[in-house]
Amino acid sequence: MLESNLNSKNPQRVLVVAYVFPPVGGAGVQRVTKFVKYLPEFGWEATVLTTENPSVPLTDESLLSDIPPQTKIVRARTLEPGYAFKRSILASNSNVTVSANGAASSKSDAAPKSSGMLAAVTAYAKRFLRGAVNLVLQPDPQVLWNHHAIESGLRILSQEKHDAIFVTAPPFSSLLVGAELSRRTGLPLVLDYRDEWGISNAYWENRQQGFFTRWLQSAMQRRVVRSAAALVATTQHSADALRSVATEAGTRPLVTHIYNGYDADDLHSSGKTPLLDPVLEAGTDRETYKLSYVGTLWNLTTVEPIVRAVQLLSEQSPELAARLELHFAGRRTGPQDELLDQLNGLPCRVTRQPYVDHDEAVKLMQTSDGLCLLLADLPDVGRVVPGKLFEYMAVRKPIFAVTPPGEVADLLSDCPLGYIHAPSDIAGLAQRLGDEIERKRLGVPLPVGLHNAEQFERRQLTQQLAHLFDAVTGRTETRDQRHVVVRPSHSHTRVANKVASAPVDRNSNH
Repeated sequence: MLESNLNSKNPQRVLVVAYVFPPVGGAGVQRVTKFVKYLPEFGWEATVLTTENPSVPLTDESLLSDIPPQTKIVRARTLEPGYAFKRSILASNSNVTVSANGAASSKSDAAPKSSGMLAAVTAYAKRFLRGAVNLVLQPDPQVLWNHHAIESGLRILSQEKHDAIFVTAPPFSSLLVGAELSRRTGLPLVLDYRDEWGISNAYWENRQQGFFTRWLQSAMQRRVVRSAAALVATTQHSADALRSVATEAGTRPLVTHIYNGYDADDLHSSGKTPLLDPVLEAGTDRETYKLSYVGTLWNLTTVEPIVRAVQLLSEQSPELAARLELHFAGRRTGPQDELLDQLNGLPCRVTRQPYVDHDEAVKLMQTSDGLCLLLADLPDVGRVVPGKLFEYMAVRKPIFAVTPPGEVADLLSDCPLGYIHAPSDIAGLAQRLGDEIERKRLGVPLPVGLHNAEQFERRQLTQQLAHLFDAVTGRTETRDQRHVVVRPSHSHTRVANKVASAPVDRNSNH
């Protein structure tokens, strides 16, 4: 049972800076939404500073139900153009666009390609404009939100007492907002890296980085890290990388990791009781094996190994491939859709859906026989753990984890339903698919083990964040109840001394 915060009757307040927040949709929104949902249980109320007119491709009304009614939400306007304009003007030749959380999506309503000189001129103009935007708007186009966000943040902090500032990124320009608010108010700053800055820039679609951009963004990151009392990553390996960034910046904030997780409420199970054992089969039909992938397909999560494995299975055992039903729900880049096109004409059945809201995504997981998790064999990808992994584990279905060595493989190493294959192991993956299809047809039960997914429940993960807030604010000390006085500058000496004495292990897993 989780302990209640001793000071819950006199809660502290944190300013949460989140460019993406419900009703904006996407995987990146869920992390901050669940933090805001559960923080009050541990003595922390949230004021959320977010965007009034976010330039994003997706909305998900189902996430609004997670926001506690007492949550204060302030929305500041951004100067960005609407997402439709960015999609039509700034999209690359591969018809790919990028959301505020860095996920790629396909351009489904592109106009027919022109021919000849006009097509060449149009393509050149788009490349030029995209390059100019990437060069001028550093570190990302969402920096056009920063002016109004800082103004609104200062107004919030001058009107009501807050005890800490928490910023979640990407977009990484939001970290600049948090650093400026901390500088102007003296409040301790906690930076939440949903993705690593460097990895994101290396693999995001439409990011064209030259020497100047890399140098400038490295300088930006060092500056915001020096402003932070604590850094939070989503994986242990990413926390190690952030610790190195802090060392290079000449500072020593608290550095830890808090995994993404699953919310037991979303699975229609009580967060205070263990989840039920898995339903051994998604339905009574033993003749069909439903394998699903939920999320974005792009260069970092390429579907190519699955396509190659299904092609091989179709050659070797067409009768088994005919029992396979593949479901893909989420955004896809053009090249990924082209890979899926290669399954046309094979005995298997393929269903493609666009982005579905979170409730529908969970239902798809629960009604599937197996679930795919995909990571490409690219540099540093071993530090990435897709957020869907924890919901996959919670619904207790077989997980086909196509991943290079790294933290995903480590997390699944003792999971009896985790089937780990290297992206190059096409033969092994095809064999596994065939074995699973045959297992279901014969009615053989799934393996049952002692793997505990409850450590990744969102309530417990939020408790870790609350403990971190307690540490950086010196929660055991008597705090002044006056409103924060906004001033042009301050020294972080007092905050740094408090952080240095805080009872938190910098190398702690939680």
